[in-house]
Amino acid sequence: MKALLSGQAMQGPRGERIAYGLLLIAPVLFSANMLGARATADFIPPVALAFWRWFIVFLMMLPLAGPALWRQREALRREWPVLALLGGLGMGVCGAFVYIGAATTTATNIGLIYATSPVFIVLFAAIFYRERLGGLQLLGAGLALAGVLVLIAKGDPAALLELRFVVGDLWIATATLCWAVYSVILRYARSRLDGMTRFTAICLFGVLILLPFHLWEAVTLGPPQPTAETLGWILLVAVVAGFGAYQVYGLIQQALGAARAGLIMYLFPLYNSVLAVLLLGEALEGYHLAGAALVLPGLVLANLRLRRR
Repeated sequence: MKALLSGQAMQGPRGERIAYGLLLIAPVLFSANMLGARATADFIPPVALAFWRWFIVFLMMLPLAGPALWRQREALRREWPVLALLGGLGMGVCGAFVYIGAATTTATNIGLIYATSPVFIVLFAAIFYRERLGGLQLLGAGLALAGVLVLIAKGDPAALLELRFVVGDLWIATATLCWAVYSVILRYARSRLDGMTRFTAICLFGVLILLPFHLWEAVTLGPPQPTAETLGWILLVAVVAGFGAYQVYGLIQQALGAARAGLIMYLFPLYNSVLAVLLLGEALEGYHLAGAALVLPGLVLANLRLRRR
């Protein structure tokens, strides 16, 4: 198991073949989080779901990265402000906000809006780290943004003019922007920690940041009911959409590189929408198709190779 997670089995042509197979599975793993967010909106408080998801992921990472985390504790001490920021964004905001938004929007909308995060990653990299954007990339960013507006407005332009939105979509849009910030910082902030150890440290800080909000939520809204259904959904989003999805994505990156691994973001909205229809009974509306028709080509164009200035 540890050899697989370290990437030893992903070297050479055999590793590439495995990675392409995983590329078809990974969007299902990530979609489990969006489906879980929507399915549990009525009985698991959002911060509680985010806290327990990442606490379980942290516990699962400890046997793999705990010894390295202890050996590199000096680097951890020096880098803790950045790690805390990443934990607050990636596990805090991007965790809890998605679950808050799921109370009033659909899993389909969550998936399509969140799929635009690579576009904002490109834009933020250009603004803050001097990445050069070409005309096609700007066109792609514009298309993807237009697609998000179609989804948020549910195809009704008057909703934009009159500021009539589903509040859940705004929570998801905020989480999407914060995920883009998280991704850019993760990419450009220097670190002496290896990838797995750094991810474990980020989980730790994310859990610590979520803890006081989880306790406040438990006092004001009440804790999750300790039922088999509650436990099952928490384990699903933690094991499948947390630990499993991130480990599989890491293996794909090792074998295929970041560019081809990014194909997950193009497959994810399709998988997520189909699963939402089949498992949650959601209906695909015309504005979903219109939004997807703008978002998906926008993703492709916006993520063409960047050049430094």
